[in-house]
This record gives sequence, structure tokens and C-alpha cells, in this order.
Amino acid sequence: MTAVLAVVGPTASGKTALAIELAERLGTEVISADSMQVYRGMEIGTAAPTANEQARAPHHFVGILEPDEQFTAGRFGDEARAIVERLNRQGRVAVVVGGSGLYVRALIDGLFPGPGKDSVFRERLQLEADLKGVGALYTRLREVDPDYAAIIQPTDLRRIIRGLEVYERTGTPLSKLHREHRDESMSLDAVQVALNYPRQVLYDRIDARVDRMLEAGFVDEVKRLLEGGRAKRLFELRTLGYREFAAYLRGEQSFEEAREAMKRNTRRFAKRQLSWFRADPRIHWLTAAADSRPEAFVKAVLDRITPADPHPPWRRL
Repeated sequence: MTAVLAVVGPTASGKTALAIELAERLGTEVISADSMQVYRGMEIGTAAPTANEQARAPHHFVGILEPDEQFTAGRFGDEARAIVERLNRQGRVAVVVGGSGLYVRALIDGLFPGPGKDSVFRERLQLEADLKGVGALYTRLREVDPDYAAIIQPTDLRRIIRGLEVYERTGTPLSKLHREHRDESMSLDAVQVALNYPRQVLYDRIDARVDRMLEAGFVDEVKRLLEGGRAKRLFELRTLGYREFAAYLRGEQSFEEAREAMKRNTRRFAKRQLSWFRADPRIHWLTAAADSRPEAFVKAVLDRITPADPHPPWRRL
């Protein structure tokens, strides 16, 4: 049977709605592969599933940590695989949903551990970033590992340093080592799907989602986090929208400027997500249009999986 049914793709593409419909039809549970939804108090800005949505199907890795706690793709992969194994023993497919490509890869393929940390090298790069800016290191990463640079944020100093560190110590781009590890490892039997909207339609969906977040009280959510002493952590997490509206609350830009910056940066993030997922030939892209509802794709997705029951209920309808 198929072990994992993963709904992946860029932000605002309707992943949550489709995943919940699938989980309900399969009588199974949802594993959130989103690196930010693990944190409590950030529900609006991370578009975490609501209480009503979680009541429709059990969810894992949603709101389990405080923002100042650390969580890694490696830890996610280990813990999520244990949930997959439990569900599979019960004859159920695990439904995975998320746009964090590294988390999805950690679960399905496992992660290449890479060489150990080089504290001296990292301190040197940190100092260089302080003096010249993160952009200088990102430019260097693009020269030695353009594939990895294309799928991370240009401000993600931690991952930039790791990419340069791996290249320094092995002479091989981290992206290539990940691909080789995936080819050699025992990957889970997974079906991966994504909804493929025309680019402008996706951008319109992103803009509309930002407006809904603001109407739902996103600014108050940011304010609570700042008042709770989370300013430094929000900067480290680089979560979309929080830095923009933290600047607004500090009086550094207007509400409209913050909103437009959040929309623009989210669109850029979606473009990087698309680059990551389109590089994986195993993903089935389902053509969607402006008036498409994610729930309409349930049967097309279910027909791709191999259930434990050769005649499952949805195929007997």
C-alpha cells in the first residue's frame, strides 16, 4: 500500500483544504510539514489549520512548541516517520501537507547528515555577515551551489552558512549531496501531488490570503508576540509578515507599506517553493484554475494511491 499521500506546493494553493478532505475520506490523520506551524501563538500568520479543521481529522505538528524553542527538519523527519509507521500498521495511509520542502524530503527520503559543524568556519562567516551583510554570503553560495541557493531565502543566514560550510569541507554542493543521498536511500512509498495554478492566479490568491489574515487580527498577533519578548526570535525565524508588521508597529513604515511588503515577500517565497517542488519529478501537478476548489481534486488524488483494501469505499461509490 501507499505509505504517504503528500499534498505539497506553494503557499495559498489550497493544500490544507485538499488534505483535510483526503484525510476524512481515508479515515486517517494529517501530518503538517510546515516549519512554522509548529509554533503556538502564530496561528494567523502561518495559516495554521483552525480548530474546526483539526476536528475533522487529527493533526500532528501544529502548535506544539513555543516560538523560542528549536525545531529541525531532522527531528521532524524522525518523529513523522514514527507516525507514518503506526498508521501503516493500522492499514491507513498518512496524509502529509505542507510547503516546507526540506520537511517533506526529511520524511519521505530522509536527510543527508553532512559533515559535522566547523565552529571556527561558522564564526568567520558570521563576522563577515556582520561586516558585509548577508547578501555577500548569499552571492558566494549562488556561485558554488546555485541549486541550493535558489530554494532558500536570501536572508536565511543559518542555511547559507551551512551550504558554504558543506562545500568548504567536502568540495561538493549540498544540493548534489542531497540528490545522491535520495538516490541511494530507502524512500517511503509516497504519492505526492500539488495544485498547479497559473502564476497570476496564485499571486492573486496570495494577496487575498494576506488581506484575510489582516482582517482576522494578524496585527494583534504580531503585537502580542512583540510584547511577549519574541522580537529577536521572529527575526531569526524569518516568518513572512511578522517582520513587516513589527516594523509597522515600531512606526518605521505605514500599514499600507507593511501590507504590500508582506504580499510581495510572500509572492517571492512562493516562487522559491515552486522552484523546489518542480525540481522533484515524482510530484504530480494537477491543473487548477481561478474558480477551482481544492476539494474538487479529491477523487483524482485518491485514484493515484494503492490502499490496503483493494476495494476501498471511495472506489465502490
